Amino acid sequence: MIKKIGFIGTGLMGLPMAKNILKSGYNLTVYNRSKNKAETLKEFGGEVANNIKDIVQDSDIIITMLTDDDVIDKVMGSSDFLNNLNDGNIVIDMSSVKPATAKKYGNSFKSKKVNYLDAPVSGGTIGAEDASLAIMVGGDQNIFDNVYDILKTMGNPTLVGPIGSGQVSKLANQIIVGLTIGAVAEAVTLCEKAGVNPNKMIKALSGGWADSKVLQTHGKRMVNKDFTPKGRTSVQLKDMNNILECANSFSTELPISNLVKDMYKILVENGYGEMDHSSLYKEIERINNETIKSR
Repeated sequence: MIKKIGFIGTGLMGLPMAKNILKSGYNLTVYNRSKNKAETLKEFGGEVANNIKDIVQDSDIIITMLTDDDVIDKVMGSSDFLNNLNDGNIVIDMSSVKPATAKKYGNSFKSKKVNYLDAPVSGGTIGAEDASLAIMVGGDQNIFDNVYDILKTMGNPTLVGPIGSGQVSKLANQIIVGLTIGAVAEAVTLCEKAGVNPNKMIKALSGGWADSKVLQTHGKRMVNKDFTPKGRTSVQLKDMNNILECANSFSTELPISNLVKDMYKILVENGYGEMDHSSLYKEIERINNETIKSR
């Protein structure tokens, strides 16, 4: 039986993700609070719902791709969402939220005989557009198998454990991303200060141990001083806070993550919250300028 899919949240990431589901031949109804952001999907065969109630009661599978825990609570915790779920529905939250939030909704939906997967993604807008996202999934094997082909239209899904495991894996991903952005920013800064062409440094490191997508993409953004948002600084700060909160719940210290979190916090306070998270380069630049002034 062809399943009806609903998709809530067509922002920077959600729009290309929904587009790829449609391009793979699935029927899809979308909803976004700012309706104009969803309208563009009509040309790919998508339908646009007027409210959350309609999209939930008319869908077998509901996918959410929202900004943070607060927005998830406003949507999935709303009466329009909860009161219109049907037995056997599958809710897939692809947002990046706290593991505790995933477990909360997993338990809540279970009592309603509704299935739930937490399935956060990594790969940014480029990965969303290319359908090459890393998709880290927490939940039941049978439910995962049931929706695997749908998830595959957006990237590479892997079941990593029970509900909440996807979010923990995403936090691990964001540790590596956040810290690597910091390392690349320092490498670019060192080259610039020492009179070495940072573009040639990036090329020279290609294929070596230090090479990475962060070096090749974010490094070039830093060199070009182009911080047009692909992944926002404010979102990276949210993730760093969630990382440390999760670690604290297991009595675990992550000192380097704590340092990078503080740097992102200052960056947001200085007005870079809506810039790309590669703008961490600007915080290192600020620190160097302050050091020069104090001498």
